[in-house]
Amino acid sequence: MHTQILLGLLLGALFGLLGNHLGWGGWINTWIKPFGTAFIRLISLVVVPLVLASLIIGTASLGDPRKLGRVGLKTIAYYLVTTAFSIALGLFLANLLRPGAGLPPNVKDQLLSNFAGQLDLAVSKASRPTIAETLLNIIPTNPAQSLANGQMLQIIFFAILVGVAISLSRSERVVVVQQFFEGLNDIMIQIVHLVIKVAPLGVFALIASVVASFGFHILLSLVKYALVTILGLVILNFVYPPIVRLFAGLPAGRFLKGIQQAQLIAFSTSSSSATLPVTIQCTTENLGVPLDIASFVLPLGATINMNGTALYQGVSALFIAQVYGLHLTAGDQLMIVLTATLAAIGTAGAPGIGMLMLVIVLKQVGIPLEGIALILGVERILDMFRTVINITGDASAAVVVAASEGELKPPEARET
Repeated sequence: MHTQILLGLLLGALFGLLGNHLGWGGWINTWIKPFGTAFIRLISLVVVPLVLASLIIGTASLGDPRKLGRVGLKTIAYYLVTTAFSIALGLFLANLLRPGAGLPPNVKDQLLSNFAGQLDLAVSKASRPTIAETLLNIIPTNPAQSLANGQMLQIIFFAILVGVAISLSRSERVVVVQQFFEGLNDIMIQIVHLVIKVAPLGVFALIASVVASFGFHILLSLVKYALVTILGLVILNFVYPPIVRLFAGLPAGRFLKGIQQAQLIAFSTSSSSATLPVTIQCTTENLGVPLDIASFVLPLGATINMNGTALYQGVSALFIAQVYGLHLTAGDQLMIVLTATLAAIGTAGAPGIGMLMLVIVLKQVGIPLEGIALILGVERILDMFRTVINITGDASAAVVVAASEGELKPPEARET
């Protein structure tokens, strides 16, 4: 299936280029893009019930609360370290290659003018909650409302609490509840299998719409910035396999091949949350991660672990500062690392969310917010690339945590 998805991606890009050249952008967005939007909605409808059910049964299956705490600490530690590393890598590349140096003033003025409206929208949506507010927002006051609004951290908290309660109370009535969620989880996974069958069409429509709308003329004016960002993302993509090899003994090629389908879906949808059902499927079926660990690590990762977005923020902050001729001290750059790491917590993995996180980072170090308009032209394209890295980081965490618990069972190991 991943070959068909890749073919849909390539054909969509070619069709989008043709549409951009012939001025068909409006027609493609009206008649072709809805197929892609329908695909995202189909896969998104599974996310909340799947996260709820899989986390409840995953937590209940872990049984011992000490094991739950151990797995949780390992997961959060892995995510924090890789997020901080990703931001630092972005800052290093931006300092080394200086993508913002030498941007022609006329290009700067044109970009600021073209995307000022989108900048106002991004700034209006961004907020900078305190650490106390961030922690309190994890606890839902109304679980039903959290489920309806897709508040992922609150859903995760509620699901873990229910799972722990199930593991501590093994009465017959409680076992029935656990069996209900196991059945719901099986149904959601089956829906994922059905939706994936139309993925090539959805991917074709999404990519065609993006390319037809933007073309490559905007990318050319920001080619150095885009290339530095993509270079960092490519480096990150090849950092995870050695980590998996070192800590889990899983060959690098098998890891990348095992998550290829999830990477293609992530590239097309630009959403870690929408890709979550496929990521769970790939890690459990192709890489041998137990469902209880995958059900805990991956939903948490889709919410708080955004390595690709973190790297993008590091590059973008320095790019904007360089365009404005600002010098950021080592202390300023350390503040970027800390702020971006904290901003990732509690931010849903939805398309364009990285822009809101960037507003928070720029405010913290005093970089002009209007500079965000400089990069909005390539935001959607780079969002596709960094989402791939986001879910790759999540998958690597699931493999490493499973191996640390002695529970990683690759397919050939299960057969023997």
